[in-house]
Amino acid sequence: MAHSTSTLPTAPAAQELAWHDGDMPYSTGFDDHFYCQTDGRLECGHVFLAGNSLPERWVLSGTFRIGELGFGTGLNACETWRQWKATRQEGGRLHFVSFELYPMRAEDLSRALSRWPEIDAERQALVARWPENPAGAVDIALDEQTQLTVLCGDALASLGTCPLCFDAWYLDGFAPARNAAMWSPELMGEVYGHTVPGGSFATYAAAGFVRRNLIAAGYAVERRKGFAGKREMLCGVKPASIAGIEQA
Repeated sequence: MAHSTSTLPTAPAAQELAWHDGDMPYSTGFDDHFYCQTDGRLECGHVFLAGNSLPERWVLSGTFRIGELGFGTGLNACETWRQWKATRQEGGRLHFVSFELYPMRAEDLSRALSRWPEIDAERQALVARWPENPAGAVDIALDEQTQLTVLCGDALASLGTCPLCFDAWYLDGFAPARNAAMWSPELMGEVYGHTVPGGSFATYAAAGFVRRNLIAAGYAVERRKGFAGKREMLCGVKPASIAGIEQA
């Protein structure tokens, strides 16, 4: 039976939202949209799934763990769950762990995700299980092979005490120019430290300081073509063996 738990009674501050074009959420605090205005769901597939060589890498038995900076509307979680259900093998498990400072209310999640009929089943399941006051560690069993954990609070602090290591990372904070803390050297170092050898990251961001911080953390970083006319995105791998690796 799918269920959810939230460990703390006091919810963090709510995200200040405006709505553009009907159901597109906009953060007034960060002065940025939550996802690509062209099509956030397709961007998720291009940047985060393809950028981490998914679904190919998770078609194995055992647990595949994805970390995400910025849960936002839950779009990446829902699209990832949809593709996971379509490709997973018996015995496989997905644990999707997201770090979010300002968790949305269930009704806002539902409104934002209603743009995509392709993930309507996933939207309904997430919203039905989402706590009224999300705080602390929100754990949701989406189905027998899929676990969602949203750690509410400051990402650097939360990751600093997180015991998990991840096979893939979605780096999806607000634009670096508007939310530099989400792309800081300290946080990128924690992300690297919580990546398994041979693990990967992908991000829509291509700012020079983001790339430099990821390289300084230890990743072998690659530029790729961005989504919907965006010139570049970044992806990369934590070397399976540090010796002899050079990062250009």
